Amino acid sequence: MDNFEYQNSTRIVFGKGEVSKVGKVVRPFGSNILLVTGKESLKKSGLYQRVRDWLEEEGITVADLDGVQSNPRISRVHDGIRIIKDQGIQVVLAFGGGSVMDTAKAVAAGAAMEQGDVWDFFTRKRTVEKALPVITVPTLAASGSEMNGFMVITDEESKHKLSTGSPHLYPRVSILDPTTTYTVPADYTAYGGVDAVCHLLEPYFNGPDPNTPLQDRMAEGLIRTIMDATEACIKAPEDYESRATMMWASSLALCGLTKAGIGDHHFPVHLIEHAVSVLFSVAHGAGLAALLPGWMTWWAQDHPEKPAQLGERIWGISGKGLSGEAEASIDALRSWFDSIGCPKNLSDIGIRAEDHGRLAENAVFQAEIWGISGTYSVENIKAVLAYCQS
Repeated sequence: MDNFEYQNSTRIVFGKGEVSKVGKVVRPFGSNILLVTGKESLKKSGLYQRVRDWLEEEGITVADLDGVQSNPRISRVHDGIRIIKDQGIQVVLAFGGGSVMDTAKAVAAGAAMEQGDVWDFFTRKRTVEKALPVITVPTLAASGSEMNGFMVITDEESKHKLSTGSPHLYPRVSILDPTTTYTVPADYTAYGGVDAVCHLLEPYFNGPDPNTPLQDRMAEGLIRTIMDATEACIKAPEDYESRATMMWASSLALCGLTKAGIGDHHFPVHLIEHAVSVLFSVAHGAGLAALLPGWMTWWAQDHPEKPAQLGERIWGISGKGLSGEAEASIDALRSWFDSIGCPKNLSDIGIRAEDHGRLAENAVFQAEIWGISGTYSVENIKAVLAYCQS
C-alpha cells in the first residue's frame, strides 16, 4: 500500500425527508444564497417550490441560476459569478444532478477570484485557493460530486470538457434524501449506475501499487452493490431501500476512500468520454458505457490480472486462464450494460470509425494537462476507440 493522506470534510445529512432541513442546514453559512438548478423537472414535481419555502422560512434570500444543462457550460458559470458579485451572495446551493453540483462549485470558485477567469482553473493556469461555501442536495445518484472536491465543465467555444479539483471545493454539507431520486427515469438511473461503477474501476485498474487487497475488496463490494441497486431502482423506481443504497454507494464510490493507498493514477475512460460527450452531446453515463469495455480490452492485452480478478469476484469466472478470464469479465460487464438498457459500444451512440481522429485530438488536450499524453497519445487513444467501436 502506498503512502497517502485522506480527509473528507463534507458533512452528510442522509435519509427520507431530510431535504426539508435545507433551510436549517444552509442558514449558518449565510442568509443570501444562489440556488443552482437544472431544467424544469424540479419545478414540475413541486419540489423546487418546497425547497424555496423551506429556505425562506429561515429568512434566507434566494437568487436563481437555473437551466443548467448536462455537460454544463462555462457560460452559465460566468452568469452565476455575475449574480453573486452583483448581489453580494454568500453561499451557493446546488439542487440537482452532477452537472448542477459541478456548476455550483465552479461558480463558488470563480466568485472568490480577485482577477482572471474561472476557466484558468480547468487549464491549470491557476489553482483554486478559496471558494464560497457550497451546499449540495443531489437528485441523481451518479457523480459523487456531493462528497468530493472535483468539478467538470465544458467550454462551448473551444469544445473542451475539462476537470479539476481542490480541497476548497468539497461541499460543506450535502443532504442526501433518496426520495428526491424517485422520478429519475430508467435510462438516467442506469447511466448513474455506470458512472459510479466506472469511478470505482478506473482506480482499480490504474493504480500502480499491485498490493491493495483492502481497496480492491471495498471497490468490488461497492460495484456489486451498485449493480444490484441499479437493477432494483429500474424495476421499482420508488423502492426506498434500493434508492437509498444507490445514493450512498455512489457517494462512497468517489469520496477518495477506496483509492487511498493505491498510488497516483488517472481516469482515462473519463478522459476519452469527455471528448465523446462534448463533441456528440452524449449523456455522460451512456458515453462511459460505450467506452469502458473497449478500454478494458485494450488495457488487458498487457494487464490482464485485474480484469480477470474482477471477473472471478463479481461474476464467478474461473478456469479459463488469465487472458480468457479477463476477456470473459469484459463480456460480462458489456452484457450487464445491455441488460440495463445502456450502450455497449460507440456504434450504439452513433459514433463512426471516421470520427475517431477528431475524438482523439480533443481528448489528448486533457491528457497533456494531466501529464499522461505519453500513454494517452492521439495514436493510443485512437487504438482504444477502435476496440470500443463495435
